[in-house]
Amino acid sequence: MIIHNERRLPVAPKQPPLTADSEHVVLLDDALLPAGSAPKATVHDAETPLHLALSCYLFDQDRRLFVSQRARSKLTWPGVVTNSACGHPLPGEPLHHAARRVVRRELGCEIRELSTVLPHFSYRAVSSANIVEWEYCPVVVARVDSRELSPNPEEVEGGLWLRWDSFVELARQPEAMGLSPWCRLQMKELGEHQAPYERADRTNELPGYLQ
Repeated sequence: MIIHNERRLPVAPKQPPLTADSEHVVLLDDALLPAGSAPKATVHDAETPLHLALSCYLFDQDRRLFVSQRARSKLTWPGVVTNSACGHPLPGEPLHHAARRVVRRELGCEIRELSTVLPHFSYRAVSSANIVEWEYCPVVVARVDSRELSPNPEEVEGGLWLRWDSFVELARQPEAMGLSPWCRLQMKELGEHQAPYERADRTNELPGYLQ
């Protein structure tokens, strides 16, 4: 499944503050505690170390989920369909602060009513190009105004809005939709019960360095 920017979403201007060369990701030990940092530009390869990440699921005023397609210039899983936004907290950055920054960069908008729904999610996956993702990746949910979205073409190829139950059904056939491996795994937990925006906030279950 390919999603294009022709869906009349305005395109955001380039945002220069952080680049893959200047951005650092948090490396983690086996106990999921910070164990240093590494440049984002060089951390992903065939032997990617365990590091910190985040995933966002964003719902609009009509409770539709924004489903994004990753930019084709991405090193890891270019062009795949996935959840609304993904990124990496900076060293010393709380999770919710990082989520706001990532969404602002990728989608050009502000988020509201932010909560943590999967505080313990982690995964490891290997792409067809032999690039490894190995992340402790808490999942957050937030509300956005669909009229404010302005995707950054360096991050997002395009996107569409779907009802949650429609996305749950699509996620049950992941190969047909080409979902990212992390989104497929997250949906096994998120798609079984009530919609994410109806779940209790579990931010207090995050490790202290993310609160």
